[in-house]
Amino acid sequence: MNDPQTIEMRPGAVYAVLVVIALSIVSGRIATVTSREGDTPFLSANDRSRWCTIAALVENGTYEIDPFLNRQGIKQNRRPWATIDLVRHQGSDGKQHYYSSKPPLLPTIYAGVYWCVSRTLGMWLSDEPIYVGRIILWLVNVPTLLVFLICTIGAIDRVARSTWAKYFLAASTCFGTMLLPFSISLNNHLPAAASTAVALYIFVRSIDTPTGGWWWLLAGLAGGFTAANELPALSMTVFWAGLLLLVQRRGLPGYCAGVLVVAAAFFATNWIAHHSLRPPYTHRGDGPLITTVEQFSPSAEQLRPILVSHSLATETSKIEIAPSRKPERMRVIVDGKKLYGLIRHSDHASFELRQWDDWYDYPSSYWVDGKRRGVDVGEPSRLIYAANMTLGHYGIFSLTAIWLLVPFGFFECFAKRPLLHRLLLASIAAATLVCAVFYVLRPEIDRNYGGVSVCFRWMLWFAPLWLFASVASVQRLSERPWGRWLSISLLAASVFSVSTSLDGPWQSPWLYRFWVFLGWIEP
Repeated sequence: MNDPQTIEMRPGAVYAVLVVIALSIVSGRIATVTSREGDTPFLSANDRSRWCTIAALVENGTYEIDPFLNRQGIKQNRRPWATIDLVRHQGSDGKQHYYSSKPPLLPTIYAGVYWCVSRTLGMWLSDEPIYVGRIILWLVNVPTLLVFLICTIGAIDRVARSTWAKYFLAASTCFGTMLLPFSISLNNHLPAAASTAVALYIFVRSIDTPTGGWWWLLAGLAGGFTAANELPALSMTVFWAGLLLLVQRRGLPGYCAGVLVVAAAFFATNWIAHHSLRPPYTHRGDGPLITTVEQFSPSAEQLRPILVSHSLATETSKIEIAPSRKPERMRVIVDGKKLYGLIRHSDHASFELRQWDDWYDYPSSYWVDGKRRGVDVGEPSRLIYAANMTLGHYGIFSLTAIWLLVPFGFFECFAKRPLLHRLLLASIAAATLVCAVFYVLRPEIDRNYGGVSVCFRWMLWFAPLWLFASVASVQRLSERPWGRWLSISLLAASVFSVSTSLDGPWQSPWLYRFWVFLGWIEP
C-alpha cells in the first residue's frame, strides 16, 4: 500500500484545489457583500445601473428605471438604487424616461436569472434586495468565474511543458488578476474575460485536436459576446476570424454564425430598449438636422411656426427654450416631453434645429452640471494618461506585476511552434496595442482610467490572453532558481493588489490612494 505522503498529485487535482479555493473566496464575499448604507448588495453607481434594469424588466416589464431611482433605504436621506450611469430620452409613451447607460444585452440575460429566482422564492428584488440580490449575484458570477478559470487553465495546460510553469500560471489565474474583486459585483468585465477564455481554449485545442463545427459555433458566440461587453474587444473578434481564414477555413462559417447570433441579440435588445441600434452611451451629440433658420432671434413664439410647419408642435403646444451643457446649443421642450436642439451658428444670426440626441444632457446630470471630480474629470495629457495606465497609479503593470511577463512571452511568436500558436500570439499582441492606443486617443472626458475602480478595468478582458502569452517567459524562468523566485515575487505583488480590493472593485487602487497620502496627486 502506498504511503500517502509519497503520492504525487496530478495536475488536474492541483488545478481543482486552486479553483475551489478561488470560488470559495468569491462565494464568501458575495454572501456578505453590502453597500455602505447596509440595505443592498449594490456597491457603486456602475452596478446599480444594471440592477435597476434587471428589476425594471422583471417587475415592470420595461427598461425604464424611473421608479427605482428615488427609492429610499434605511436612511431616509439616502437613495440606495440611485445611479449616475444613466441616460434620459423619449420613451414609447412619448414622455422622457431614465434608462441605464449600459448596453441592455447583459442585464436582459441576468433578468432571466432574476425571473427564475423570483418565481422560485416568491420575492421581489426591490423588496428584498439583500437576500435576492446576493442569490442572483452568486448565480451569475460564480459560474462565470468558473468558466474563466477552467478555460484559461485548460489552454495553458495544453501548451506549457514544465509542471512548475503549469502550477504557477494556474495560481496566477486563480489569485493574481483583478477579476477576483470584480467577481463580487455585477459588471461586464468578468463575462467578457470568461467568453475570451472560452474562445482561447477552443483555438488552442484546435492546434493538436480535430475541432468540429459546434466548437467553432461556440467560439463565435464567445468572441461575439466579448465584443458585446467590451466594444474595443471587437478587434480580437476580428483577429479570431482572421486566424481561421489563414489556417482553419473550415471553422470560419461556424464562427461567423456564432458572432452573428450575438450581434443580432445585441442590436435587438438595443432597439427594444431605446428604439436605436446604437448603445445608449454613444448618444452624446446632436441629432439629424431638421431645418436651418436664418435671421432668427430664439424665442418660443418665433419658433412655434417653424415647429408647426414640420409637424413637431401644434398651435396650442407649450414651447420652452432652456440652456444645455453646450453654450451654443439650447434645449427646445415641446409640451414638457419632446426635446429638440437649437444650435447657434458662429455668425449668431442663423440657427440649426436638430433632433435631440444628447441623452446625457438632462437637468441634474452628473456628466453635465460640473459635478465630475477626481479621475472622472479626465486627464488632459495623453502622455501622462499612458504612463499612469501602464506604470502609474492605475497601472496595468504596477498593480498586476505578473503582466510584466507578457511582453517577453510575445517573443514566442518567433519560436518553432505550430503556425496557429504563433499567429495567436501575434494576434494577442496586436489587439493589446490596438486597444491601448484606442484608450489613449479618447477625448479628454473619456480619459478617466475607467473611473473609480481598483485597476484599469477596461482591459481586464485580456486576462486569459495575457496569461496564455506568459507561458514562454514563465517556462524560461522556471529553469533557474532565481527565475522561480522572481516569478513568485511578481505573483506575490499581484496577489497583494488583489487582497487590497476584496471588499469591492469600485474604489481607487491602493497605489492611487497611497499617492494621495503622499501628496503627489489630489483626490
